[in-house]
Amino acid sequence: MHHTFRNALILIAAPALSTAAMAHSGVENHIHSNFLAGFVHPFIGLDHLTAMLAVGLWSALSARRAGPELLWGPLAFANVLMLGAMLGLQGVALPAVEPMIAASLLVTGLLVVSRTRLPALASTLLVGGFALFHGLAHGLELAHSTNAFQTLAGMLTATVILHATGLAMGWKLRSAHVWLPRVAGGAVAALGSALLLQLA
Repeated sequence: MHHTFRNALILIAAPALSTAAMAHSGVENHIHSNFLAGFVHPFIGLDHLTAMLAVGLWSALSARRAGPELLWGPLAFANVLMLGAMLGLQGVALPAVEPMIAASLLVTGLLVVSRTRLPALASTLLVGGFALFHGLAHGLELAHSTNAFQTLAGMLTATVILHATGLAMGWKLRSAHVWLPRVAGGAVAALGSALLLQLA
């Protein structure tokens, strides 16, 4: 396996190995105010970074072949993320937002480990459901920002890049030793479990 993909696996595994991992790091500690701030956040927010990479990984590992089915998960996540953010900007709130974000990592990680293949509608609903909570969290935090739409545009751009990275990693891992994707998925699930324990 090329060193770049080994480094990418480390990128996913590192957050799960850190006992200091905090949900929404970078959102609660500073105020997003422009495109660049929104673009940077998914790369420094461990939960979002891991979730977006994992969605791409799972989509590539579970696909039968190259084609539209590779994109159902990433497209659902990106679009519903923005829908959730728009709802959050309007003050719409749902209970258990943080636990659902943590649960999204646990579930997606287990899907990567098992390479579970779901029908297109089921995968879209599952990934989209989790993305709604990710988006709501951001929308609520940006509700009083004068540059909310610029910030969300930056987040969306970063989300697409991270999904594409996850897809590329997952496609490469299809031909790798079976333990490599299992380690990656296990790391994602471990991070989700750690965050759920912190919230308990």
